[in-house]
Amino acid sequence: MYRDPEAASPGAPTRDVLLVSAIVTVSLSATVVLCGLCHWCQRKLGKRYKNSLETVGTPDSGRGRSEKKAIRLPTGGKAVNTAPVPGQTPHDESDRRTEPHSSVSDLVNSLTSEMLMLSPGSEEDEVHEGCSRENLGRIQFSVGYNFQESTLTVKIMKAQELPAKDFSGTSDPFVKIYLLPDKKHKLETKVKRKNLNPHWNETFLFEGFPYEKVVQRVLYLQVLDYDRFSRNDPIGEVSIPLNKVDLTQMQTFWKDLKPCSDGSGSRGELLLSLCYNPSANSIIVNIIKARNLKAMDIGGTSDPYVKVWLMYKDKRVEKKKTVTMKRNLNPIFNESFAFDIPTEKLRETTIIITVMDKDKLSRNDVIGKIYLSWKSGPGEVKHWKDMIARPRQPVAQWHQLKA
Repeated sequence: MYRDPEAASPGAPTRDVLLVSAIVTVSLSATVVLCGLCHWCQRKLGKRYKNSLETVGTPDSGRGRSEKKAIRLPTGGKAVNTAPVPGQTPHDESDRRTEPHSSVSDLVNSLTSEMLMLSPGSEEDEVHEGCSRENLGRIQFSVGYNFQESTLTVKIMKAQELPAKDFSGTSDPFVKIYLLPDKKHKLETKVKRKNLNPHWNETFLFEGFPYEKVVQRVLYLQVLDYDRFSRNDPIGEVSIPLNKVDLTQMQTFWKDLKPCSDGSGSRGELLLSLCYNPSANSIIVNIIKARNLKAMDIGGTSDPYVKVWLMYKDKRVEKKKTVTMKRNLNPIFNESFAFDIPTEKLRETTIIITVMDKDKLSRNDVIGKIYLSWKSGPGEVKHWKDMIARPRQPVAQWHQLKA
């Protein structure tokens, strides 16, 4: 009897079965890769994976302070700032001779393309980059102790890649120096105007400071953005216990800045809407409501109101404010303000929203702020662009208040 040499023997796997098995193996491998990632990455990759399959299928200032500073510390020491010193159905055998697995091959090719997208150096790297924390820059400083003179020396050298805190796309950074737990006494560097990579090269001496006291302290550095009109904006902080440092000689450190301990998340949120009318050259800002505001008063509450500033370049053009809501951490305002803004000036315009706590006996406290412009944070920029893309329509969005 004639037997076709290409016919499969009983029980032997066919080519289709082998190919489908290979496809299943590749799919399982992709699943393992996805399962190993964080939940956020899985969601992001899953969305991109699905879309891909569908595609295949279809100047300096010291602010008036002197360059040298000295304070008397509770321990008896003195601090001095000295002068400046980085799925397929199998074919029958006749089909195999004429059409060698065209559909199966296409599916294999598509899956192979998807696996290449997940290979190191491409999609996976991009996804994990999205998982990384916000970059606040880094700071370089030195610290050492002179045993003969009982003096702790701290040098603030420079910072790199600081984030822009001003609507102009830059910052005016300076550094505060503390020896925790004492926060009452502090020293400060000069302000470096419009500089995201500042060089200070300033030296601070804590004189008459016994070594046994020094090793009980934590060196705390806070980088801030100087603001002439309102509260300075925190950029980031670094803390280093001095008992973990070899103080017998000057040690130089590069430290990544971390979010400041009084972060914006604890200050509450504000819901507001923006409506741009290009024919009238105006923006209507509607302050709707706030939630979970930070308590600024001793009684565990606040008396909030909202200030709205229209800024053009570096100048304040116009200010509006809401009524004050007494003893309310979740106030509802529903107040609208109109500002005249020509279309050609939109890119240089910033709207600053400041939530304040009213105080009769002392200066009003800032609870938090929001900067709305082309150059603000991701959430603020999204709101601004949505406003431009949907003219004459109120666009509402929640915003986290920032310090």
